[in-house]
Amino acid sequence: MIKRAIGLGAVLAGALALAGCEDMMPGGDAAAELIIPEVESGEISEATMKDITRELSSDEFDGRMPGTEGETKTVALLTERFEAAGLQPGNGDSWVQEVPLVEITGKNFAPLTITNGETDFALDFGSEWVGVTYREDAQTQLANSEMVFVGYGINAPERDWNDYEGVDVTGKTVVILVNDPDYETEGLEGKFNGRAMTFYGRWTYKYEEAARQGAAGAIIVHDTEPTSYGWNVVESSWSGPQAYPQRGENAPDLTIMNGWVQKEVAREILAAAGQDLDELTAAAKTEDFEAVELGMTASTSFENDIRTFSSQNVIGVLPGSEAPEEYVIHTAHWDHLGRCTPAPDGDDICNGAVDNATGTAALVALAEAHAKAGAPKRSLVFLAVTAEESGLLGAYYYASNPVFPLDQTVGGINMDAFLIAGPAKDVTVVGPGKSQLDAFLDAALVADGRVATPNPNPEAGYYYRSDHFAFAKQGVPMLYLDGGEDLIEGGREAGAAVATDYRDNRYHGPKDEFDENWDWSGVMADLQLFYRIGRSMAQSSSWPNWNEGDEFRATRDESCASADTGC
Repeated sequence: MIKRAIGLGAVLAGALALAGCEDMMPGGDAAAELIIPEVESGEISEATMKDITRELSSDEFDGRMPGTEGETKTVALLTERFEAAGLQPGNGDSWVQEVPLVEITGKNFAPLTITNGETDFALDFGSEWVGVTYREDAQTQLANSEMVFVGYGINAPERDWNDYEGVDVTGKTVVILVNDPDYETEGLEGKFNGRAMTFYGRWTYKYEEAARQGAAGAIIVHDTEPTSYGWNVVESSWSGPQAYPQRGENAPDLTIMNGWVQKEVAREILAAAGQDLDELTAAAKTEDFEAVELGMTASTSFENDIRTFSSQNVIGVLPGSEAPEEYVIHTAHWDHLGRCTPAPDGDDICNGAVDNATGTAALVALAEAHAKAGAPKRSLVFLAVTAEESGLLGAYYYASNPVFPLDQTVGGINMDAFLIAGPAKDVTVVGPGKSQLDAFLDAALVADGRVATPNPNPEAGYYYRSDHFAFAKQGVPMLYLDGGEDLIEGGREAGAAVATDYRDNRYHGPKDEFDENWDWSGVMADLQLFYRIGRSMAQSSSWPNWNEGDEFRATRDESCASADTGC
């Protein structure tokens, strides 16, 4: 195996140029060098990909909802296949890490009633609004809560932005726009990174900030384009059992109810309040926006079935031959939605074949390939996490309670949903220009004769929507790649059509099912990239960091400064 010492200024510039991100070059790191070993292609089994994807997405697994028999079967399958692949148990003598969760299932929903004393709205659950509680209460009641429009619901001092400035929303219900203020910008320049969504655009942040502000309720206005998915996804994902981390004694306060409302319904409600949704949206994009008291109240109630349980992350490790205490991590989530809103034919099992039986199968297929090639210098960790669909809960739990110290974790690769689209000339990089891992990606792309394309939908905020984000928040550099859209047969038009069809007709719905006629050639090509990247990181002695100016750089630097070993 031949090593090359590659100047980061050259390799990273090449990676970012391929991604169309030359302006993201890190200033202070230009002289640094990364050692990026050349690696042979891996023997990755297509049969493994097919067999595991088929089994995990069968009706027998009942949609792989955490805390169900579907989880029991999933964990058993992964344990068996990890061991057969040649891995060792990742948590001491155990293959699993326990993740304490609570499941809250709302039922008997009253309408969401909104009134100003003259005009009354009674919104039907599911078709017009959805709502949940994060509180472990048997009864949820939001009663005559005054409503306030708070724009994008962002409080970001470092960006000189506060949508809550000058208004007290204690005990009130805030109405919030999805995404962040400059998502319609064509480029990536702006207070909130222009077209690219920041964490402030994610619904998770908006609910957390509403709670910090003392709100009783938080309602996000759904809009398909800035949300990047239709109402069908909201309705399916936010009805039925919802899993959350079990709360400790000193946990922060929560809202009573968090929910979503259809955009056109919101437009009617605002009109009754004497406001225009489009005008409010335009105002919310400006720095001098001020929250608007709507003169209306919101009320609803529902009951909750509460179940506490422990779910499981599944962990296997291939110990390194020379530096076993240094780790390269591969992540994918094994869970899906279980039972969900039925399709017209009555099918109510969300099988999650693409999302994410494919990524879970990839963990096993890559583990097999690495084991066949022999242990690299550093250890390779294969982590199948639980409860991603509930808010990255398994990944967050691991990142907060790491089995392998994070300051000894070199970096990682996340795999979430391989679209079956045939081979592509490119690979989609979600969050290009964030870290020095781009140099490892660039070397793999050159070896495979492919190019990088930045995420075509940066407004969707995909970098903040999958399991790698939990590690990134703790400072661990993570790559997140999707399959390319520039297909060898049909080009970008064909690739976009496949992505649109999946998003509109299968994503988070009962028709995300395994198909025996799938063409796996594109997925297998993508897996070669993942193999090369992971293998070269594990053969290297370098410690890649986030680029200067990235939001996660300071956390990594602090972690490394206090480490006795590792980075």
